[in-house]
Amino acid sequence: MTVRGVAVLGSTGSVGTTALRVLARHQDRFRVAAITAFSNTELLEAQAAQFKPSYVGVCANGTSPHPGWIEGSKCLVEAATRSDVSIVINAIVGAAGLDATLAAVTAGKRVALANKETLVMAGALVAEACRVGGGELVPVDSEHSAILQCLAGRSCEDVRRLVLTASGGPFREWDSDRLAKATIADALQHPTWKMGRKISIDSATLANKALEVIEAHFLFGLSYDQIEVVVHPQSIVHSFVEFVDGSVLAQMGAPSMELPVLYALTHPDRVQDDAMPRFDPVAWPALTFERVRTESFPALALGIAAGRRGGAAPAVFNAANEQAVNLFLENKISFMDVARAIESALSSCGDDLADTRFAVMKADAAARRHVLEMFAC
Repeated sequence: MTVRGVAVLGSTGSVGTTALRVLARHQDRFRVAAITAFSNTELLEAQAAQFKPSYVGVCANGTSPHPGWIEGSKCLVEAATRSDVSIVINAIVGAAGLDATLAAVTAGKRVALANKETLVMAGALVAEACRVGGGELVPVDSEHSAILQCLAGRSCEDVRRLVLTASGGPFREWDSDRLAKATIADALQHPTWKMGRKISIDSATLANKALEVIEAHFLFGLSYDQIEVVVHPQSIVHSFVEFVDGSVLAQMGAPSMELPVLYALTHPDRVQDDAMPRFDPVAWPALTFERVRTESFPALALGIAAGRRGGAAPAVFNAANEQAVNLFLENKISFMDVARAIESALSSCGDDLADTRFAVMKADAAARRHVLEMFAC
């Protein structure tokens, strides 16, 4: 059996550490060839000692305690395009993951994509890079992994619609008055998933679900009219696929990222992993579903509208959201200001073209500036 080299970008984050746990159990199939982190050098050092990768990178300059490690953002692309790497797990948060994805698929690599912002910002550019370079994208998000598993090689022509499930986040039952007073601590208390700070806030605003709708559009080639969102508080059904004959398939399992990571590594094959939790249906006697309260969570509708609008709008949505979330986490704006910032940025700079990387990054920068100026930061 050929052992495949894997680069884990963002190895110290939530998805990155999960990926390394999975890889550690399957060393007969995979070797950790490269790891990168933003600045958590203490954990990165422990990971390097355990897996002994041939490449270690730290994105933040001036933070590397080892002379052999590579510093600066260039480490992401370098790690993703190494000759000893055939699979890249892109677990970078936000727009910073775009260049590594483009470089990896252009170089013919498989990208196990946990960085949904890549496709939101530049889905058409990534698709073209895959075509030219021969690379492929396999989703790591649990919802998109579920769809991929349900499709099992079926053409999109066989699909009537996709239904993405959302937990509803920590504010599923909060009214508007209470949401206006939501604190950072409140927003970080996700009821079913343990995630990083940024994605936890995105889940609280439902901006994350908008990002996932746009990602699904590009991954599976379906129109926005064929993609829906429902709230499923238990997070056991990860998504549904409804086929043209009326049949509906769902992928189910405990709320753990280990299975999506493993499947992204082995797709279309499945490998035995006895450490994966067994599903006990008796433990979940009631699975419930609800409509999304879009009036309370406007970021979802704003993001889907940006996807339909196309051009620079998705990149503006993503950048405005990232900047607003940063300000919220710095306690400079309120929870409800996040959606206000997104709406304002889309109105101001959402109509530009985004047909090149330069244009995408220009739109990204303009949206971030707009949000900062909006709140005089």
